[in-house]
Amino acid sequence: MKPTALIAEDEPLLAQALRAELAAAWPELQVLATVGDGQSAVREALRLLPQVLFFDIRMPGQDGLAAAAELADAWPADEAPMPQLVFVTAYDEYAARAFDAQAIDYVLKPVQTERLQRTVARLKDALELRNSPAVPADDALASTLSQWRKLLATAGGAAAVPAGAMPLKLIAASEAGTSGNTVRMVPIDEVQYFEAADKYVRVLTASHEYLIRTPLKQLLPQLDAGAFWQVHRAMVVRSEAIESVHRDEAGKLHLALRGRREKIPVSRLYAHLFRAM
Repeated sequence: MKPTALIAEDEPLLAQALRAELAAAWPELQVLATVGDGQSAVREALRLLPQVLFFDIRMPGQDGLAAAAELADAWPADEAPMPQLVFVTAYDEYAARAFDAQAIDYVLKPVQTERLQRTVARLKDALELRNSPAVPADDALASTLSQWRKLLATAGGAAAVPAGAMPLKLIAASEAGTSGNTVRMVPIDEVQYFEAADKYVRVLTASHEYLIRTPLKQLLPQLDAGAFWQVHRAMVVRSEAIESVHRDEAGKLHLALRGRREKIPVSRLYAHLFRAM
């Protein structure tokens, strides 16, 4: 069977250029569709089940990062293997260094033939390894999810924290439902979880809800990675607040936290954190 791909790129000329370069570098690759936004990318990927995704990082509406994170949970792994993910990005020296440092595949805009050829070579190797009968399906899925996690973290461009900086001890936040004229200093040890919501991040303790304007991706590097775990694209949980982990009939994980009634969903990308020891 020929390898298949989906391209998500909002600039038609760049999408056409990428498709032409792929035809030259990988003649047997069949591009099933080209879409221009993240929502269409998710819809068409689930309909066509391609083996490779080329996602522009920045697109109108839902961007490539959000589309990939949604697909990670929605992908029917029992019907088709998780696809290989490649991000397409405008040339930026620092972004290119970040991707190269992690040995992660990406495509620069405008398309550079040599760079694309290296990506194609890596994709062929990855697909061959994944399709090998010697590799159990669960191991192949775990490997692909690991690649997606690394790629999403790198492409997300979390703000750098100065070397030697101490993790946050207090969160300056407004109490939810108030005018916002009073700022509460919330001890980090009281926080059960953070949740991204519209223009704010919700800060939940056992008994109160607060709001901050710092985006989750900027907040994450300021937290103690051993104490706070990202479990979903929009949620970070204090590990010591986790009381139990539950798997529903569909196989999805949810967390019960001490002092909270709501259940916290766990994305497929982070389910590995809760494997039985």
